[in-house]
Order: sequence, then structure tokens, then C-alpha cells
Amino acid sequence: MAQYNIAVIVGSIRKDSFNKKLARALEKLFPADFSFTHVRIDDLPPYNQDDDGNPSAEVKRLKGEIKAAQGLLFATPEYNRSIPGVLKNAIDHASRPYGQSAWDGKPAGVIGASVGAIGTALSQQHLRNILAYLNAPTLGQPEAFIHNKEGLYDADGNLSEGSRKFLQTWVDAYVAWVKKHA
Repeated sequence: MAQYNIAVIVGSIRKDSFNKKLARALEKLFPADFSFTHVRIDDLPPYNQDDDGNPSAEVKRLKGEIKAAQGLLFATPEYNRSIPGVLKNAIDHASRPYGQSAWDGKPAGVIGASVGAIGTALSQQHLRNILAYLNAPTLGQPEAFIHNKEGLYDADGNLSEGSRKFLQTWVDAYVAWVKKHA
């Protein structure tokens, strides 16, 4: 049986991030042949093209973890109707220098949780646009804009039954997407 390592990139670096919690809860819905590497993005320097020839150890680690993965799982909040700056910074680092993008060809899934009623719809669309340019085939359907409200999780932090059923459909589609494109 093939093994699939998924690089999980959470767009929020907040200690109690809704999206980190969502990503961790989703992992429990995946089949046994999937494992996860949570990619750290909070220690990256601001992207500067002058550093392309001599990237920091943190940037090398980032690119190495992405290259080693068979798929990408983005869990992102929405800041000012777009993706957070720390996520854009990580995307820029791993896509450079030109022609050496770690994202190239990696199947991706995009999901996000927010307290807003439309979840993270706009940030997800912006991220899909970026990933299309970076040649990371991205799951289009089903979309999952998660309203982070009471009842999403049970007392133990697991997805509640109704949430789990909906998100299992998303996970199943993502698993098939990764297996098709990896």
C-alpha cells in the first residue's frame, strides 16, 4: 500500500488557531495510509529576492518539507478578505527562485474556518488563484467554508457528528484527488 505524506500549512500562527484545530480534527478522518507533517511558517524571514541565492535554514526546511510531501493541505483564516501575510510569505519563499518552486505539481486541498458566516470563502479563492499559478492542482469541489461556532466540535475537541459527516465528504474527495495527482 502506498503511503501519502501531506504537508499541512496552517495560515494562522495564533496559539489557539481555529484552523490549526480544524486541521488536527480533519486528520482523524483520513485513511491509515495518510500521514501529516505540520509545516512551520512562523519563523520565516520576510521574503526578499536578494536572499534567493542563500536561503535561510528555515526556508530550506520549508521547501524540503513541501518537496517531501505527496500532497498539500491548506487550512487558512481570512484576513481583510484575503490570505494572511504569513501564509503569503511562506508561499513566496517556497516558490523561489523562479523555476525552483517546491509547490510545482503538488495536489492541494484548501479549507478554512472563521467566526464569520461565510467562513473563509474569499481567502480560499485567493489561495486557489495563487496555487493555480504555481501549478499545484487544487481540489475544486466540494468547497468547505467552515463557520467556527458552537457545535462544530464536541467536548473533547473532535468534530461533532453533523460536522464530521460533512467534512468526511470533503476528506474523501481530497484523498481521491491526492491519489489521482500524486
